Amino acid sequence: MDELLERLSQKVVAAQNLEGLVRPLLEMLGILTGLESTYLTSVDFRREVQTVLYSRNDGDVQIMEGLQVQWFDTLCKRSLESGRRVVSNVKDIWGDSRAASELGICTYASAPVCAEGGAVIGTLCGISRESLEVNSRARGALNVFAKLISEHIERERLIEQLTLANEHLAQRVLIDDMTELPNRRALHEELGRLMAQAASDGSYVVVCMIDLDGFKELNDQRGHVVGDQFLQTCAARLLAATSDRGLLARIGGDEFAFVASGPADYDQAASMAEVIASHVSEVTAGEYTLPNMRLHYEGATAGCVAVRFVSAQQALDQADHEMYRVKRLRRAARAGKSNWTFR
Repeated sequence: MDELLERLSQKVVAAQNLEGLVRPLLEMLGILTGLESTYLTSVDFRREVQTVLYSRNDGDVQIMEGLQVQWFDTLCKRSLESGRRVVSNVKDIWGDSRAASELGICTYASAPVCAEGGAVIGTLCGISRESLEVNSRARGALNVFAKLISEHIERERLIEQLTLANEHLAQRVLIDDMTELPNRRALHEELGRLMAQAASDGSYVVVCMIDLDGFKELNDQRGHVVGDQFLQTCAARLLAATSDRGLLARIGGDEFAFVASGPADYDQAASMAEVIASHVSEVTAGEYTLPNMRLHYEGATAGCVAVRFVSAQQALDQADHEMYRVKRLRRAARAGKSNWTFR
């Protein structure tokens, strides 16, 4: 028996998950107590249901994994409420339990499995149809095993929370706080992926640099609160116009960028770039109703190119160069007129 307990102890130490921990503990508990069935349950107090998670059966009594019973009829409920961890004459003490009567349970032992703060989340149990004396060594093991399971569950919960938090942080690293759009880092990652794909299949990548002309003027004249409101509203318009085509990112104060995969034919890709540039200017122009004011905006400047077989930075540089070319033309056409009309 000692050799078997030693082997089971080694499995407990090496356990990587809850099942890997619980199964050898149930075996050890059965050896130490002599109980026919040992099992771990979870308790849903909201639904008032107890569920068998893992079980070990070595006799006529069969406690099946996945079995669900109403909490009010369980021996575990009676044990917790009365403080009796071990009972060797169940029929005399808890004869009102229909489940215990149907199974013919005579000896019952359990210990609560608790979450941080002491809230009961389950039970570690053992039962037998025979009247057995569960000695102090076995009772101590029952309590220790229940504590080990509690600590493991809490550790898994903390790891899960940490994993979710890390995933959230990883996502936030790629998000611009002001607009909730992808940021420069996310843009570079996506553009790098698109350029690698284009190098593989010979397609073009459409890259667009977008500048909110006159944004500094708006901030200077109306303040940063209005500037931020406009920036968020404009970002929403851009996103609505481009979300089904590719990735839109905010890469600076008043600068955005858009990237998308394009066709393999250059003329088609260049035409796609022209359409996107024109559409960006159109959707950003017009009336804006902000919380504190209304204004009319002449629209953003967009420089859009179709590229392939270049680096991500070279692609952005080409789009930036095109954007400044368009900006010069628009500035000359406005002949010094403001981009803004305030209502």
